[in-house]
Amino acid sequence: MSHRLERLLKIDQLLRSSQRITQGILAQHLEVKERTVRDDLHFLRDRYHAPLEFNKQKGWFYTDSNWRLPSISLSQGELFALTLGARMLEAYAGSAYEKELRSSIEQLSKRLPEKSWVNLQQLADERIIFRSGAEMLNLNSEIFQQLVEAFNTSRRVWIHYYAATRNEESERVVDPYFLDIYRGSNPYLIGFCHKRQAIRDFRIDRIKKLRLLDEKFQRDPNFDAKAYLEKRFQHEGGEKLFSVAIWFDKLSAPFIRERRWHVTQEITEHPDTSLTLHLVTAGLNDLKRWVLGYGKGAKVLEPPELVTLVIDEIQQMSKIYQI
Repeated sequence: MSHRLERLLKIDQLLRSSQRITQGILAQHLEVKERTVRDDLHFLRDRYHAPLEFNKQKGWFYTDSNWRLPSISLSQGELFALTLGARMLEAYAGSAYEKELRSSIEQLSKRLPEKSWVNLQQLADERIIFRSGAEMLNLNSEIFQQLVEAFNTSRRVWIHYYAATRNEESERVVDPYFLDIYRGSNPYLIGFCHKRQAIRDFRIDRIKKLRLLDEKFQRDPNFDAKAYLEKRFQHEGGEKLFSVAIWFDKLSAPFIRERRWHVTQEITEHPDTSLTLHLVTAGLNDLKRWVLGYGKGAKVLEPPELVTLVIDEIQQMSKIYQI
């Protein structure tokens, strides 16, 4: 729910109380400046034709007590869909928007009879469970909110970032382009990094500090977010594209057939019901880990760079397990 809508609902509630209401009283209750209250009152009167008047004796009041703010008409199905959406976001995005989600759903629930809302809430809580896998522990809701503000205002951000692959911290100035929420639980900031002079990815829970800068930026009109993401397998990106071929035995093949793993994928079927998966992607480390997950049921045929990565990993694992 927007801050203005929250204020309008509170103003409407106070105007219907028995006390004398002034702009000062409203500002005190809403914890905003009187100028903001004045703008909201004008908005109520001009946009929603609220029958508002003011005099010294009564303060602000409705001349027609039967007037109501326009309501949102929701069916049970629509509210249930929103309820499930809120549960999903709570599971996947952690606590970043938990407070706002719960507040919004509670406000919307008032549009339904209490019994209907209780039934829907109970159904969502007891019968439908969302699991995000490994829980993200360090997602800072304030940083998340600041990024939303940066997107809305096209402002650059300064970040203090921890790079897990190099185990080092650095400071960056970034033009935030968009968020990529990978696997539903790993949110990445994608943007132009001024230190590297290139588009880079920053996992949000690894951003230790963030500051909005006064400088505005213009997004590169030639940048295509969809094309940028389609180059990669899972999340890892890179500058160079590789033609990949991976053979899967007949036991693993059914699990490969039932999903689209990459937008470029093609499958070659073999007489013994095994198959070979072909795709073109950038970055090989995520692909290496994925192939190893199938154990002896998969074999990399190309490129040679990926074959080498898999062999090196198996050799190092053999040393660890003293094979």
